[in-house]
Amino acid sequence: MKKVSILVPETAVASAVVDPRYMFTAVNGFFRNAGHRPFFDVQTVGLTKEVRLNDGLVSIHVDRVLTDVEKTDLIVIPAISGDISEAIRRNEDFYPWIVAQYQRGAEVASLCIGAFLLASTGLLDGKSCSTHWLFANEFRARFPGIQLADDRVITHQKGLYSSGGASTYWNLLLYLVEKYTSREMAIIASKFFLLDIEKNSQLPFSVFKGQKDHGDDLILAIQEYIEQNYANRLTVDMLADKFGIGRRTFERRFKKVTANTLVEYIQRVRIEAAKKQLETGRKTVAEVMYDVGYVDPKAFRDVFKRIAGLSPVDYANRYN
Repeated sequence: MKKVSILVPETAVASAVVDPRYMFTAVNGFFRNAGHRPFFDVQTVGLTKEVRLNDGLVSIHVDRVLTDVEKTDLIVIPAISGDISEAIRRNEDFYPWIVAQYQRGAEVASLCIGAFLLASTGLLDGKSCSTHWLFANEFRARFPGIQLADDRVITHQKGLYSSGGASTYWNLLLYLVEKYTSREMAIIASKFFLLDIEKNSQLPFSVFKGQKDHGDDLILAIQEYIEQNYANRLTVDMLADKFGIGRRTFERRFKKVTANTLVEYIQRVRIEAAKKQLETGRKTVAEVMYDVGYVDPKAFRDVFKRIAGLSPVDYANRYN
């Protein structure tokens, strides 16, 4: 049997503890129904025997305390809530244990913004991971040595797994079921839980807000100008002249604080505006294209699909 240790961190999201347990125990039930022995040995693990969550509304009595777990095969780190800095600090005692278990052969999976805890172990340094798109800027600022794949629902590298935002962790759980058991068992689980087994991008769900907590007043002014004038013709040279900054310095400084090139930033602002119009308005795709500053249908379609994960028509059909 594969031993699965679901951590119960301080400030964990309760459902992100309960749902993995439900998934793995349900799969055990599928094995029993087929006349086989259960595949997973599932346990919850905390720093203390009782972990109180949601301001005391939820109390989880764990199966094992951390110091009693000598060996495990898979560690699941649930999503956390509240202040991220506080959550990272309050769960420090987990990190050496996670590293030690990984070095002994265990695999580690983080769910949603549980990636902040996994990243705090140092195991993700030089690697890639996913997390909730809403926290992408904060993650990049905190962990510059980690490549954030904020468009992906699942990342997997050297026994380290991570999922995108919110309910996408169900897709990671399915992925782990398939890896440890079989495709057939993952399909059974996907049907039981009514999950799309092939969901692989969170781009259609993301909202671009830009990185603005950088303290660079000039770049912030330029960002605000772009967001107010995205429908107009905007170029690097024009913006550099308008704000009195050399082009090379401008491009380097902008990329450093926003994690986007200037062209990427303009594209993202325009596509976010287009998404909102397609969600709420009655305009055609062509009308929206012109409204946000594009004149070439192919260029608009290509940029929209790259950023939003869907074509403009498919996006409108889904959300309008």
